[in-house]
Amino acid sequence: MLELHDAPLAPLTTFRLGGPADRLVTATSDAEVIDAVREADDSGTPLLVIGGGSNLVIGDKGFAGTALVVATKGFALDGTRLELAAGEVWSDAVARTVEAGLAGIECLAGIPGSAGATPIQNVGAYGQEVSSTISEVVAYDRHARETVTVPSAECAFSYRHSRFKADPERYVVLRVRFDLEDAEGLSAPIKYAETARALGVEPGDRVPLAAARETVLKLRSGKGMVLDPEDHDTWSAGSFFTNPILTDEEFAAFHARVREHLGDGAEPPAYPAGEGHTKTSAAWLIDKAGFTKGYGTGPARISTKHTLALTNRGAATTEDLLDLAREVVAGVRDTFGITLVNEPVTVGVTL
Repeated sequence: MLELHDAPLAPLTTFRLGGPADRLVTATSDAEVIDAVREADDSGTPLLVIGGGSNLVIGDKGFAGTALVVATKGFALDGTRLELAAGEVWSDAVARTVEAGLAGIECLAGIPGSAGATPIQNVGAYGQEVSSTISEVVAYDRHARETVTVPSAECAFSYRHSRFKADPERYVVLRVRFDLEDAEGLSAPIKYAETARALGVEPGDRVPLAAARETVLKLRSGKGMVLDPEDHDTWSAGSFFTNPILTDEEFAAFHARVREHLGDGAEPPAYPAGEGHTKTSAAWLIDKAGFTKGYGTGPARISTKHTLALTNRGAATTEDLLDLAREVVAGVRDTFGITLVNEPVTVGVTL
């Protein structure tokens, strides 16, 4: 294990923000991960687990404890079954499954971060979520002090949520296993309307795997959602807010606010989200509340390519970013009566 003290954390995050950690440990095997976690737990030292750093907002004061970088490697295919070590780069793993002719995660191409983070957040985009292909998650249980294998049915997956996210101090993901599909070189059925339009097909159609992946990468790049060190629009955590899911009563009240603000004919985005619930678009809310692409004059601004991404223009601090996030939350709440919820994990700060 590599160990550093008073180590900067900003370079380990896609925001490039945050102060130093008292101690930074990099683990390259499951055994090293477990040893580092046990050492921290035995000594009562606060522990921050870092994968790809694409979903972290770390305070300017840094982290008073041990930051553990999970840098394990492992990509194993057995037929249609895939096992990834937690430290595998997710976008690279997706590319390799497409090359192998296996469907199920091709529309999750270009998402930054590590494989171990995908079940925690139930990562999803363009009509796919990892919950639909994960078969089980191998994790270290800090309460039981043992390695456990959690079947998909017991992961409590929901929209951008799981049992691992619900109890963040308990589990450290070590490996993720997937059941993919051999569709003779074709993708899973295309579910997302934007993807279908870009591909020139109907929702439900299948297309060549490489075409699905390449199309998603182009769509993501156009929104600043594929990492590029030269493009400050990608110095972000991707979507900063989750799409609100409202009860029927909440949606009716929201609908009334929309028409009051935008006129009687205005219709907000609405998508089925289970019985008695409707999902609407956080990006639409932000834009219609007056926070358009490129909004802001300081070092933290809304992306020029996508209203859901808050970005570091190169000289921002975490507090600059949070000031912008709070302004957006307050503006959307005042206009539409909906309180947006941040998607990234905050460390040492609150929104």
